[in-house]
Order: sequence, then structure tokens, then C-alpha cells
Amino acid sequence: MTDQSPGGTIAVNILTSLDQIAPGDWDACACPEAADGGRPKDPFTTHRFLHALEASGSVGRGTGWEPRYLSAELDGEIIAVAPLYAKGHSQGEYIFDHSWAHAYENAGGDYYPKLQIAVPFTPATGRRFLTRPGHEATGMSALVQGAVQFAAQNELSSLHATFCTEAEAIAGERMGLLRRVTQQFHWENDGYADFDAFLESLSSRKRKNIRKERRTAQGFGGEIRMLVGDEIAAEHWDSFWRFYQDTGARKWGSPYLTRAFFEIAHETLRDDIAMVVAMRDGRDVAGALNFIGRDALYGRYWGCVEDHPCLHFEACYYQAIEFAIRHRLARVEAGAQGEHKLARGYLPTETHSLHWIADRGFAEAVARYLEEERRAIGEDIEILTAYGPFRKDHREEQE
Repeated sequence: MTDQSPGGTIAVNILTSLDQIAPGDWDACACPEAADGGRPKDPFTTHRFLHALEASGSVGRGTGWEPRYLSAELDGEIIAVAPLYAKGHSQGEYIFDHSWAHAYENAGGDYYPKLQIAVPFTPATGRRFLTRPGHEATGMSALVQGAVQFAAQNELSSLHATFCTEAEAIAGERMGLLRRVTQQFHWENDGYADFDAFLESLSSRKRKNIRKERRTAQGFGGEIRMLVGDEIAAEHWDSFWRFYQDTGARKWGSPYLTRAFFEIAHETLRDDIAMVVAMRDGRDVAGALNFIGRDALYGRYWGCVEDHPCLHFEACYYQAIEFAIRHRLARVEAGAQGEHKLARGYLPTETHSLHWIADRGFAEAVARYLEEERRAIGEDIEILTAYGPFRKDHREEQE
């Protein structure tokens, strides 16, 4: 596939494995800010993370996530890449299109397979059209045109780019894609000196409730530790696999990630991870897994083999906030859904996605739905923010 640009002809290639591209070429597009040795903004689009998914069998044949990575070349240089997958279902995406699939299939169409530009099983916002600095506009244009052309040539129903940035969503809409707005709950760091300073920004009732929850959780009869990098030992992954299986079985029926993913994570991703482990009587009984970005902490997985009151809130939310304050991170993204996060300092935030649908009539129907959905989401965010846990004078300072 080719795309004409003022700088020359851009060739867009489909890769079925990340082994077909050098890690340095991928990361030069995915995380150029990490060339100085620092952290990437988005740990999930790095070559090492996506390769761990592939090498572990978490994506690939039989999973419903078939890699079709995009690579755009200009004069022999890779200027843009994208994590593209052929999907046989809508599982593991967190921006739901099940109702679209049902409607399309009820009308006699085949919704699957479809194309998805996304990080599998990861509801975290980040760039999805990954470009080298200086090639942002031409790179994204080439990737969008290449993906749409690939979908059309293979008679696929649709293309979706989920949890993209707002800037990408606006640019994609100008290119003719449908823009969707959904929401999550994020904690924002207002320059707090410590956790107590954060608590002081809350209303008295919410502040007391959080202190009570923390006392309850920390009194479970054991020890809670935050482990980073080399502090994470192989046996911690054995424990976390048990936790993950418990959560996966209850939420999804079967876990998305394989055991091999955690083994590879121990070897190649430890420096990107902050793991909360709760231990009682010499045994790990609960844990939460976070990934560390350049300016954010991303909460991903939680699980336990013993139930203790409020331990989930402590491990997933309060430990994450403390880590973000200590390391001066701008925010904590705690994953998909969960209005219960509001009372714990996490406020509703817009998330974005882009969609291309081959059938014109169906695309027009989806466009009307998205317009109504955006209006409803905006109203919901306004109401939830007004009922948030912060003191009125603190909210006024923020406005």
C-alpha cells in the first residue's frame, strides 16, 4: 500500500509479527521521548510490551487478536507504526461495540472479523498512530489510509482505534473517521506534598471515610508492600498469576493473559512495573499490578486469594495515589469503569476512539448514535464532577 505525501511516496506495510521490525525502529516512533534513557510516556505501546503479548501467546492464533501491525516507510526510513489487529470478537477492548455487532449481524451483515488499532486488554489512553518526531501529520495520514485500504480490500466491516489521544481523535475526525467519546475515572495530582495533603483537599466526610478505609485495610493482619523493578522476585509472579486467574475467572470467564506473559514480564518489563503485594502469615494473599509511565501510573490488574474489607481500595487506589505523589506523577489512570472510584478522589475524564465503517448506511446510523452518546457523556461528567469528593473551595481553585 502506498500514500503520496509532499515529501515523497510513503509505503505502508502489514507485519504479522513484531519480530519483523527492529525494536529501535518501532520505539523511535512509539516513544521517542525515551531516547534520553527516561521512561516512555506510554509503556504499553513500546516494542517490549507488545512483543511480550505476542511472544507469550496472549495474542495471535486462536485468541481473536491476530497481529497486523502497520509500518510506514519514507525513503527507506520507518516514520510511523501502529499496533493493528484483526479481531474475531469484541473482547478485551473496554470501549464496547457489542450492540453495533448485533445490529449489523441482525441486518444480515458480518461484523467480524474487524480491524482494531489498540493495545490488547489495556484501557489506557495513549497515542495509537505512532510517528517519529517531525512526521506526525504525514505519518498518521499514511497509517489511517493504509488501515482503511487494508479493511476495504479484505471486505472487512470496520476499523476501530480505541483509547487514542484527544488530538488524534480530532485529527481522525477531520480525515473522515467517526469520533467517539466515553469516560473513565482518573486521579489528578495537584502538586500534593503527601497523601495527607491530598486528603485535605477533600470534604470532611470523604476524608474521614478514606482514613477509615485505610485503617481497615491496613489492619487485615499482614503487611502491604509496593515493589518496583528488581524488588519484584520470580515468586511474586507466581502469586500474581493466582490473583489474576481469580479475577479473570470472575470477570471474563477465562484470563486474557497467559502464564508466559508474566514470565516474560519478569525478564523484560520489571522496570515498568509497580506491584502492590499484601502478605499475611508468610503468604501473598492479594496484589495489584501497575505500569509506570513518564507522567502517569496505570492501574491494570487486581486479585486476591483471601477477602479482607477495603483491601481492594487500599491496594488499587490509595497505594497508587501515594506512589504518584512520591514520584511526582501527574495522574493515576485506574482502568475502565467504576463510579465507586469517585468517592476516592478519581474524577470522570473523557476517553476517545475513532471508527471507520464500510457500510455507508450503517455508518450514518452509528454517527447519529455517537452524537447522542457524546451529549450524554458530557452531561454525566458534569454531574459526577459536581458530586465529587473535593471541597467546594478546592473545586473553585481548580476552575
